Amino acid sequence: MTRSSSMIAFCVLGLVLSLMLTAWLTPGGLELRLTLVKEKKPVLVLPLKPGERFTLHYYHSVENAPIWEEHSMDETGKIYIEEERYEKFGAGMGKMPGVGRMVKRGIYEVIEDMHMPVGDFILRVGSPGVDHTIIWRDKRYNLSDTIAHKAVKFSGKPVSMLSQLWRSLKGSPQLYP
Repeated sequence: MTRSSSMIAFCVLGLVLSLMLTAWLTPGGLELRLTLVKEKKPVLVLPLKPGERFTLHYYHSVENAPIWEEHSMDETGKIYIEEERYEKFGAGMGKMPGVGRMVKRGIYEVIEDMHMPVGDFILRVGSPGVDHTIIWRDKRYNLSDTIAHKAVKFSGKPVSMLSQLWRSLKGSPQLYP
């Protein structure tokens, strides 16, 4: 290799490393990570923007009525509950004094404008009839069909642009049983 071709190769390598370092240090958004508690194995990882919502939908175990819980994350990855929607009050459902406001939407009772921090939380996934399902960007991920009766930790964190690019190259998110 001649001296000039060595210099070109060195400059190209330096440029590539600089770009990778920049992508690693540049914020790339957020990740919602669902991890099996016992196995410590991720089952679903979703990219989110700060304030973007995802929904946990399921059927109440006593009333067998549909429930939707809308959540979001702030720029640090902290999870908030934004809204709850259900047909009727059931066990564990209803207004929390000082949190959000009650409205009626058709047949549904809705607590909106909650913006209550919940942080990381653990959900014990119900049976297929409960149908714990994550709804994100018009896609549905039914946890009850794949990991029923398992404890799943929901956590959020900021990620680098490089991490986001890597995940996007792997394709759209999938539920890993």
